[in-house]
Amino acid sequence: MQYGTSEWQDWVLGEEEALVHIKAAYDAGINTFDTADMYSNGLSEVVLGNVIKKLDLPRDEIVVMTKVYNVVGHTPGEKVFRSAAHPDQLGYVNQRGLSRKHIFASIKKSLERLQLDYVDVLQCHRFDTETPIEETMQALHDVVQAGYVRYIGMSSCWAYQFQAMQNYAITNHLTPFISMQNHHSLIYREEEREMFPTLKMFGVGCIPWSPLARGLLTRPLGQQTIRGKTDLAINSYVQHESDKDIMNRLEEVAKKKGASMAQIALAWSMAQDAVTAPIVGTTSLKNLQDLLGKCCNQRADIL
Repeated sequence: MQYGTSEWQDWVLGEEEALVHIKAAYDAGINTFDTADMYSNGLSEVVLGNVIKKLDLPRDEIVVMTKVYNVVGHTPGEKVFRSAAHPDQLGYVNQRGLSRKHIFASIKKSLERLQLDYVDVLQCHRFDTETPIEETMQALHDVVQAGYVRYIGMSSCWAYQFQAMQNYAITNHLTPFISMQNHHSLIYREEEREMFPTLKMFGVGCIPWSPLARGLLTRPLGQQTIRGKTDLAINSYVQHESDKDIMNRLEEVAKKKGASMAQIALAWSMAQDAVTAPIVGTTSLKNLQDLLGKCCNQRADIL
């Protein structure tokens, strides 16, 4: 999400910086890269594909994950995701959701942008209330059978929705989900109520997005960044005094441990029994290297 064009979001980095970041991550042992068709309206996938080629990353060793559901704007800077209008009204007929038509069209375009023959994991970005589960799960199974995709995953839905989709796939001998990319962090823990137990029951991996709460957990309250000033969703995190208490406590623990707030927040996420591996994004190479060194090698000491 961090790589693409600043026309889409002010804090997004271009390809030159993405190459440096991805090389640093790969050299440190990171081999899984997550993107989505909608990020920078397709340019994020283009950037990732170009970087994979330029760095000559061995395809057998890396895991590439992308997503399907949302509209991909015609131009990099178009902010379709902020519009309250239905995509049909904006000229994007049949270009959102988890219909068979959109799933097949989306994965083919993603493969073109990524310059790959297949993606390792295709994730449903959201639950589609307008398409029957039967149609969605059959289409996902078919893109696996066609060789476009190796595995499928889900993202950002309620536990009952995930269970309905997974049960349908299992009952009908279709390809089941192997991962859930859900929202979870120190200041958003709703997933622990029903989603985590559901994933454990199915043996599905949990790869939470925004474990650093869009960067909010990387700095003391009051400090601002470009993303902090322009990402409207950040304001939804700190709504109660308890949220502020958590952030202040995080800062206190970080100082006590001689670590950064980001290191503590990420180490906490990695230590959760239900979490397989958190999805981390950064717009700073320094911060990326800091996280890689501390959290990958010294997690026990940090906690």
